[in-house]
Amino acid sequence: TVLQQVLKDGSEYGIKSELFSTVPRQKAVIEFSSPNIAKKFHIGHLRSTIIGNFIANLKVALGHQVTRINYLGDWGMQFGLLGVGFQQFGNKEKLKSSPLQHLFEVYVQINKAAEDENTKKLAKDFFRKLEEHDEQTLSLWKQFRSFSIEEYIRIYKRLGVHFDEYSGESFYQEKSQEVLKMLEEKGLLQKTMKGTGIVDLSEKKDLSSFSTVMRSDGTSLYITRDLAAAIDRMNKHNCDTMVYVTDKSQSNHFQHLFQILKLMGYDWAERCQHVSFGLVQGMKTRRGEVIFLEDVLDEARSRTLQNMASAKTTKEIENPVETAEKIGLAALIIQDFQGLLSSDYQFSWDRALQSRGDTGVFLQYTHARLHSLEQMHGNEQLTDVNVACLQEPEAISVLQHLLRYDEVLYRSSQDLQPKHIVSYLLTLSHLAAVAHKTLLVKGSAPELAQARLCLFQAARLVLANGMKLLGITPVTQM
Repeated sequence: TVLQQVLKDGSEYGIKSELFSTVPRQKAVIEFSSPNIAKKFHIGHLRSTIIGNFIANLKVALGHQVTRINYLGDWGMQFGLLGVGFQQFGNKEKLKSSPLQHLFEVYVQINKAAEDENTKKLAKDFFRKLEEHDEQTLSLWKQFRSFSIEEYIRIYKRLGVHFDEYSGESFYQEKSQEVLKMLEEKGLLQKTMKGTGIVDLSEKKDLSSFSTVMRSDGTSLYITRDLAAAIDRMNKHNCDTMVYVTDKSQSNHFQHLFQILKLMGYDWAERCQHVSFGLVQGMKTRRGEVIFLEDVLDEARSRTLQNMASAKTTKEIENPVETAEKIGLAALIIQDFQGLLSSDYQFSWDRALQSRGDTGVFLQYTHARLHSLEQMHGNEQLTDVNVACLQEPEAISVLQHLLRYDEVLYRSSQDLQPKHIVSYLLTLSHLAAVAHKTLLVKGSAPELAQARLCLFQAARLVLANGMKLLGITPVTQM
């Protein structure tokens, strides 16, 4: 029954389980990745990207309607600095060819001068002009933004990640003023002695807990823009749930955000969720500190290529670079997804890229081996297989494990933790490896060979399905 089900349901195996029959289909908005233009794409952004992508993949697989939003840090005082910096050190050609790199260099240069009173004043002026929609300033900012997004799209493509919407703080500078008006009308906005605007979040209304939503000059803050964004998205997408994927240092921010929304009378605030994750230590590339996401992807690829070249068993592969990219990415993702998302962990290239042991490389290797087994036996359509001859304990273990796949998907769908799926796939790979050694296809009686082939095909299908949910593209040779 299990084998029939796997081969019949294919990529929907486990998802069609009655476990999910009572789960209502929902609309979800997921905000993830969200790097800052012109600043480093630090490793937290990588975590946010792969975690958000996993949650989106899982929800889509389970039949929910998902909108993926990248909320860029594309506004604020740093753009005053950046604008001034670009006027002084910028280069139009470099901006076109490698925007993220160039803007970062400019930002570093101008930051050195940022202590200087004159530079500070110029930066303030530039940002004020931006806020007032001055044409020249705005056109320069638009170039920063659109060139950066183009480059991000290219890099995300390497990760196998896409977004339905690129949004950003800039979209909400005006709407955040409306939010301040609403807060005032509802009597929620209080002014401090210094003139900053705050919202009291304490139970006893004694200001023991409050959130600052306005600067003394009346301009908005990060949280005000986030309030505007949440209200706008809800109006636009009318979703059942809104998920924010950021590191745990922002837990307080989101608690405040959801609390203020509730005070404003938005009951849907209860359906908003912050999926937080821990910090990664020790992520360095050979060139030193990680500055861009691309550095990490290049490093994963080049280290994998090196390992492939030195492995004795590697056959000639048609496209080694592409294969190395997929294996390297699998290594990054599995190392990241093995523990609870909220745990910090120490990153290690060597550990991530080991071919034996619980790694992404091992998953890819198992998938490739099972695939070549199918190739060798001519990919024949397996009909009328007599599975009664699968009597060995190694075969039974694989079957029993395949039977549990839907429970694992269910657990992950409940707590949005990928680790359940990761440990399931690693165990499946170990069981399949043992079975592959002991249950020979070649040289067995035709009926037995067919049954075993059927078993291995089912294992490979489920392995591939699970890997794809995690954001990994299975390789067929390595």
